[in-house]
Amino acid sequence: MLPQLLAYLLEIIKSQHQIIVYLIGALLGKSLSRKDMDEPVRKPYRKLQVDDLPIIVVPETLDYRQLLADYEARHGRPLPPIQRRDNAKHRVPDSLTCPRCQAPSSYLYANNGGKGQYQCKVCQCRFNHRNRFKKQAVFRCPHCFQTLEKIKERKDYYIYKCKNNDCPFYQKNLRRMSQKERQRFQQNPQAFKVRYLFREFLFDFQPLAPSSPKKPKVDLSRLAVSSHTLGLVLTYYVNYGMSSRQTAGIMKDVHGVSISHQTVLNYANSVALMIQPFVDQFPYELSGSFCGDETYIRVKGRWHYLFFMFDAVKKVVLSYRVSPHRDALSAIRAIDDVLRKLPSIPDDLSFVVDGNPIYLLAQHFFAQHGIPFDVRQVIGLTNEDPVSEEFRALKQIIERFNRTFKGNYRPTHGFGAEEGSVSFVTLFVAYFNFLRPHGALEGRVPVVIPELADLPHMPARWTKLIAMAQDFLQQEAA
Repeated sequence: MLPQLLAYLLEIIKSQHQIIVYLIGALLGKSLSRKDMDEPVRKPYRKLQVDDLPIIVVPETLDYRQLLADYEARHGRPLPPIQRRDNAKHRVPDSLTCPRCQAPSSYLYANNGGKGQYQCKVCQCRFNHRNRFKKQAVFRCPHCFQTLEKIKERKDYYIYKCKNNDCPFYQKNLRRMSQKERQRFQQNPQAFKVRYLFREFLFDFQPLAPSSPKKPKVDLSRLAVSSHTLGLVLTYYVNYGMSSRQTAGIMKDVHGVSISHQTVLNYANSVALMIQPFVDQFPYELSGSFCGDETYIRVKGRWHYLFFMFDAVKKVVLSYRVSPHRDALSAIRAIDDVLRKLPSIPDDLSFVVDGNPIYLLAQHFFAQHGIPFDVRQVIGLTNEDPVSEEFRALKQIIERFNRTFKGNYRPTHGFGAEEGSVSFVTLFVAYFNFLRPHGALEGRVPVVIPELADLPHMPARWTKLIAMAQDFLQQEAA
């Protein structure tokens, strides 16, 4: 009788699981299987080709008042405004100014008979309402030095193309085609990428800008438990990778402290918000050997991406961004976290990453803001190119770090809110940088703080780290 009852209950559980999967699929607008729920989506990101950086020319800006004064000093008389003919072809709108020197309309010629081109009498600049001096920079093809033409406008970026038929890049791609590909190219040229392309990003994001700290929901100074108990909770939850329920259970069974698993999460979220400014703004001594990678983390039943940036020599985590998207903006934010920790931008700055093109797009974005660096892409599992052979060791270091993180993250089985995922990652990074001994550093922690090293056990070190973070926040507020 009992085996039949168990079999019956098992069938009910399977049926309920199928109903849940169907309902989730209906809400998301697609059909889901168990594999869809358990495995992250692996998109073929290598299909996106990112060309080399363009030549970025910053236009010169002038002051028409200074130019008029220089003209009068050289010629002994002022430069007269334009005397126009009474003809519609020679009229210039009163609101129009020279985009290069800001000269008013009285110094502007209608240069091509009313067809939209104008010329400034003060600085000799030719322009129209789409003139190049309204841009922050002019983009030129690195292969033929031709000015790139904007061909598409997207939500977050513009696409520029080199339309020079004599461009070496274009001609080289044509010569590489087989006879069959040439025939397809004649019929459907959009199916092939043969010309140089560049994306100008329009993100509302300012590099190297400081971020405002968030206030925790729980005031740690008013906790009902002792600081030692808080240190024990963090030790079990972060250091040993226990789930919140396991942490609450061991606190009850071993230490006789009765707390709920939600209390564990509340403590973790509050400590993470307090420690995050200390972790992000600590004056690290960095080596300059930086590597980055993404791994998966589950939030609200969906796979998110965790972007890590790592100092491969000092073993210090420099960025830990959680994002629902594996896109260029996430890579930009991760690299910006590293740049803000550098006292100055070195000339030989480089990042070792995988073959994902979003890092090349991030490189282009920072180049537009005058922050150049190199990106070394280690592609695949075998060294099929010189760059992969030279920098594979750095890439393996960040992969090993990812496995360490997953060992601590796995018991959580994901997070019900994005706040919980960010809190857990923040606490893990604080533990990894300041509290966890590393074998490659002969058993030392990556960042040695004497006040922490002299303490007898881990709960006391967590408590001291929280106190140092509180002092840091008070100094920042003063």
